[in-house]
Amino acid sequence: MSRQAADKHVIVVGAGPGGLTTAMILARRGCRVSVFESKDRVGGRNAAIQAGPYKFDIGPTFLMLKQVLDEAFEDAGASCDERMEMKKLEPMYRLEFADKRMEPTDNHENMKQEIERCFPGHGHCYDEFLRSESKRYEKLYPCLEVPYSTASSLLSWRLISAAPYIALGRSLFDVMYKIFGNKELALAFTFQSKYLGMSPWDCPGLFSIIPYIEHSGGIYHPIGGLSTISDTMADVAREHGAEIHLSSPVERVLVEGRRTVGVRLADGEEVRGDEVVINADFGYAMANLFEPGEIRKYTPTRLSKMALSCSTFMLYLGLDKVYDLPHHTIFFAEDYRNNVESVFEGRELDGDISIYVRNADVTDPTLSPPGHSALYILVPVPNLRGKPDWENGKDALRELALDTLARRAGMTDLREHIQEERMVTPLDWRDGGNVYEGATFNLAHNWPQLIYLRPRNKFEEFDNCYLVGGGTHPGSGLPTIYQSGRIAANLITGNGVAG
Repeated sequence: MSRQAADKHVIVVGAGPGGLTTAMILARRGCRVSVFESKDRVGGRNAAIQAGPYKFDIGPTFLMLKQVLDEAFEDAGASCDERMEMKKLEPMYRLEFADKRMEPTDNHENMKQEIERCFPGHGHCYDEFLRSESKRYEKLYPCLEVPYSTASSLLSWRLISAAPYIALGRSLFDVMYKIFGNKELALAFTFQSKYLGMSPWDCPGLFSIIPYIEHSGGIYHPIGGLSTISDTMADVAREHGAEIHLSSPVERVLVEGRRTVGVRLADGEEVRGDEVVINADFGYAMANLFEPGEIRKYTPTRLSKMALSCSTFMLYLGLDKVYDLPHHTIFFAEDYRNNVESVFEGRELDGDISIYVRNADVTDPTLSPPGHSALYILVPVPNLRGKPDWENGKDALRELALDTLARRAGMTDLREHIQEERMVTPLDWRDGGNVYEGATFNLAHNWPQLIYLRPRNKFEEFDNCYLVGGGTHPGSGLPTIYQSGRIAANLITGNGVAG
């Protein structure tokens, strides 16, 4: 790293997980780092909600591929395990089908037995899953560690050698159904497409590495919740001299010619810097953070045609009771494919919905008072390009969600135990969270929006401008967002990256 790189003043717009990763690494490398966050807390969608004595994670609720987080902290001269208490979850989660219950584990022999218990005659298929997907992961994962800033970067050997493993023309569901030969069992290895806000029938088959990552390394819960990671990253960044300005929304990124030179805050103050890292939601940033006409590629018309993820309807319930549920439970709609198609086609949802519930108090005593629980409820729903009327329909969906949990989870007295409640709809994601079209997981991960075709870490619109977060390469999900922050930091300081 050159002396010139170390002396740079880097401005980071947004203190989400990608921006915080970049900030703590650059600050450790000697850059002057100024982070401007619109909210009164760090984390973005990886922050916390405090509702009375109850603490909830806003968005992500578990960590996979922990090695990426470990490496990010190492880049910043810190240790993840020394800073936080990470608890590995066993089993990883519970899957509730209409007629059976499955509890996947990353213990391979136990998982084969669990498959055989639920789907007799299919336990041996798990060996093929591990064999084939370990090869795919070995080839594809290195492609997530580097940027693709130029067309020539597509000719890199790591990408060329990975080409036979990308499952071109096949969906995630196609890949898993071929391995397991049972549609319902395949859902246990394809629902993970929801981590990207996509349908398993549309999600590219290369994302079969996601269930493999779970089954090869397990999933983790940081005591205090996932927001603890963001808080800890901010602490590390500050220890290295970074300045994090909360309640300081950026109104504009300043541009001279085709080069970013700083930001203007909502209060009118202008802050100049050598590099600008944008950690805002991608669509929101393109539509709001630049003067009209400055954006040439990602214009409003172009944005309106880009594929987006689904959205989520959220209930955060503080209860004076702890239910007998594991840490994570997914209740599949009885007609799961119809439910998924309703979400991704933007249709009104019928009474058959899928629900994810996190009951983290069974693992983590820090989130609620003794004998209480902070229940996190998520229903996948269309983004704001869809038909649902959220102003008038949110209360009906709340009742449907609670009724579904009464029927599917035996929570017949749930309403009686609610002490605190927060609701978030796609409108709230857009208006309160600055999320473009309420698409909670950012841009979709279809083929026209991957690798070089996705908005790039070294932003193609302007010099001295970088993108981190779910809207750029490598994509959505905490590990890949952390990776985007590492890539941006390495590009700025010249630490061994190509592209």
